[in-house]
Amino acid sequence: MTTANRLSKFGETVFATWSRIAIEHDAINLGQGFPDFEAPDFVKEAAVKAIRDGENQYSRSAGHPDLVHAIAETFEMQVDPMDEVTVTCGSTETIAAASLGLINEGDEVIVIEPFYDSYLACLSMVGAVVRIVALHAPEFKFDEEELRAVFNPNTKMIIINSPNNPTGRVFDEEELSFIASLAIEHDAIVLSDEVYDKLVLTGTHIPIATLPNMRDRTITLRSLGKVFSVTGWKIGWSVAPLALTTAIRSAHQYMTFCASTPLQVAAAEALKAPDEYFETYTAEYRARRDLLVDGLQSVGFNVSSPEGTYFILADHTPFGLQDDVAFCHHLVNKCLVVGIPPSSFYAKSDEGKGLVRFAFCKTLETLEKAVDRLQLLPSE
Repeated sequence: MTTANRLSKFGETVFATWSRIAIEHDAINLGQGFPDFEAPDFVKEAAVKAIRDGENQYSRSAGHPDLVHAIAETFEMQVDPMDEVTVTCGSTETIAAASLGLINEGDEVIVIEPFYDSYLACLSMVGAVVRIVALHAPEFKFDEEELRAVFNPNTKMIIINSPNNPTGRVFDEEELSFIASLAIEHDAIVLSDEVYDKLVLTGTHIPIATLPNMRDRTITLRSLGKVFSVTGWKIGWSVAPLALTTAIRSAHQYMTFCASTPLQVAAAEALKAPDEYFETYTAEYRARRDLLVDGLQSVGFNVSSPEGTYFILADHTPFGLQDDVAFCHHLVNKCLVVGIPPSSFYAKSDEGKGLVRFAFCKTLETLEKAVDRLQLLPSE
């Protein structure tokens, strides 16, 4: 008895592998992107209150009314909360539901690498033909002609991710407008993964759905976990026009039916947080980013400061290791620090082999300790 062919090639996720290695070595885990600090008290208390208030049964499949209204109220354009917002068990489920609900076997889907690793697995489940275009280091920008060349009459969807995990890029208006023009020309859907929309540390996040003629062909993905440090709650959502929402819900209802009811109620309260919360949140992450970037540069990595997310892609080639996997093993053995080998986020090019991904969603104390341990890298 073996794993089905559609999934057997993917194996264990890189996050599970390296989190296990971190535990085995009692190492500082700068690999998987989960905070090592607590969620805000007002968010936790809202969940406790929801449980005590009896919000413990199935919610409306497409999302608790309190939450879908809160999402609509905080979105950058007017949307119908009941018909255009769908709450899922994290945005990873939304990716799967959108793939299952919209993509037929043989449809072509464009993916930009490096990518979040669930994209290809979900597309494999539905038999999609994947076309890949790279963000090229060190600026991590796509070549317009490369992107134009993969669009064709069979293109059903393009998946974009901005702010981008793992590069930290925030696509600018020129880049988004170019993607939009190709999607319109080829009548393609845009699945816009924006789960780091509140983690823009340099520049401005522009939802592609807000660009001219893009509202009716865009699925916007967001989630609660990154913004409120509750990654284990798995509360995500999509905002999309009715036709696309109907397709997403057709899959969602048979996958999970609904997300956790009390956590949805708590999420609705969280989204009502004052502007001061988000200002403090980004300021604290900017300090974490700057500490780790400075520390990596001081040790000898080639690294640029990411514009968004809580990830850094650093060039490890000055240390002379064969590739990213070899480097990450060397790193944990020598320094007791874990990073992620990002070749797992590439399928077409080898550009990930010279890089390592670090997560800075950690306390300043943890990051300072990691930087101290990294001082061992250059020594013989």
